[in-house]
Amino acid sequence: MDDSTLSLVLFSGTDDKLNAAAVLAVGAAAMGRKVNVFLQYWALDAFRKDRIHEDHGLAPEAGPRGEEAFRKHGGQHWSEIFRQAKEVGDVKIHACSLSMETLGLTLEDLDPLVDDQEGVASFFMDADGPVTFI
Repeated sequence: MDDSTLSLVLFSGTDDKLNAAAVLAVGAAAMGRKVNVFLQYWALDAFRKDRIHEDHGLAPEAGPRGEEAFRKHGGQHWSEIFRQAKEVGDVKIHACSLSMETLGLTLEDLDPLVDDQEGVASFFMDADGPVTFI
């Protein structure tokens, strides 16, 4: 089994992409892999504690049919899937320092799912395998 770290860079803040990232994270954590998530810009904004449960829409390519399918399916909110991932394994969620500064955020503005704030160099130092961008 591959025991390298699953390193995810999340840029998009749409519900479908955040859901996809959460499913990857919980799957890897359940298999015993370390997971390292780096939140940038709109993904970081979605983790604000005052709007984490708001509707963040879907990616434009989903279109009306994709939106209908996503809403019909229901299922758990992506934030709950990330919570499960953290309960199951070694999952760390980091806020990008530059994105925090750009958006005028502090760690207190973010949901407790976010462990800390770090720069890109620190993120890459922890990445011991490929990096997946979502």
